[in-house]
Amino acid sequence: MERILSGIKPTGQLTLGNYIGALKNFSKVQYEGETFIFIADLHALTLPIDPEVLRNNSRDVAAYYIAAGLDPKHTTIFLQSDNPSHSELAIILQNYLYMGELSRMTQFKDKSQKMKEEAIGLGLFAYPVLMASDIVIYDAKRIPVGEDQVQHVELARDLVKRFNNRYGDVLVMPKAEMVKVGARIMSLSDPTKKMSKSDPKGDIYLSDSLEVMRKKIMSAVTDMGREIKYDVENKPGISNLMTILSSLTGKSFQEIENEFVGKGYGDFKRAVADAVINEMTPFKARYEEVIKSGEIDKILADGASRARKVSELTLKRVQKAIGLYNK
Repeated sequence: MERILSGIKPTGQLTLGNYIGALKNFSKVQYEGETFIFIADLHALTLPIDPEVLRNNSRDVAAYYIAAGLDPKHTTIFLQSDNPSHSELAIILQNYLYMGELSRMTQFKDKSQKMKEEAIGLGLFAYPVLMASDIVIYDAKRIPVGEDQVQHVELARDLVKRFNNRYGDVLVMPKAEMVKVGARIMSLSDPTKKMSKSDPKGDIYLSDSLEVMRKKIMSAVTDMGREIKYDVENKPGISNLMTILSSLTGKSFQEIENEFVGKGYGDFKRAVADAVINEMTPFKARYEEVIKSGEIDKILADGASRARKVSELTLKRVQKAIGLYNK
C-alpha cells in the first residue's frame, strides 16, 4: 500500500477550516494506504510560542485527530519531536537545498516581511528542509496538505530528484494532494482572507461552544442582493458559506443554489449553522471523551514507536548512500 503522510502545527486554536480541510479529510483517506499523521511540534518553534501553550495545543491536536475519526489502531499518530529521525535527516538534506530556493518560499517571504531582520530565525528560513525530511523519512507518496503547503511539497520533489540523480534510487517521490471542496475556508468577517486562527470574530474555533459557533455564522458577512449563488468574485461571503455547507453535507453548489431559490440570507445562514452544529456536536463530545480518558499519551507513545521503526530504515538507507562510515 502507498504511504500517506500529513500533519498539523500546534500553533493557535484550530478552526472549522482546519477541520474541513485537514481533520475531516484525514479520516477519509486513512484507509486508502499506510497512514502517518503527526503533530508538527518542532515546526511550531519557528515563531515564538509559550511552552505551556505548545504542550496544551499538542495534546488538543492529538485529541482532535481521534475525535475526527482517525483510528490509532490503523493510523500512526505521533509527535514529530518523539522521532529524532526527522531532525537527523534534516541535517543531511539541508545540504541538498539551496539558499535561493528557500528564500523564494512564499510562506517565508510573507512571515519574514512582517518581522525585523534580526528577529528572523534560521528555523523559519529552513522550515521547508524539515518538512521535506518529514515527508521522505516515511517513503510517503501521498501528502494531503493545504494550498499554502503545496509549494513546500514541490520543493521536496525537487530535492528527491536532485538527491536520486546523485546517489541512485534512494528517496521516494511524494505528491501533494489537496481537498477538492473546502480546501480553503475563509474568514466569516472578511471572506477575502483565509480562516487562520487569528481573527476571533471571523474564525470559528473548534474550542468555541456550539452557541458561539451558531452566533458567528449568523453574524457572517454576506454580499449585495438576496440570491444564493456560488460566485467567489462577486459574492465571496455567500460562496464561503456555501463551501462550508457543501463540505459538511456533501451537497453540490448547484443543489444548494436550487434549494434556496426564493429564500433569503437568513434562511441560508440558519441552514449553514445547523450543518455546523450537527457536525460539531458529536465531534466535541468525542474530544471530551478522549481528553478525560487519558488515552492520548499511550496513543502517541505507540505511534512514535511505529514511526521510528519505519523511519530508521530510510535514514540508514540515506546514510549509507552518502557514505557515512559504518552505516
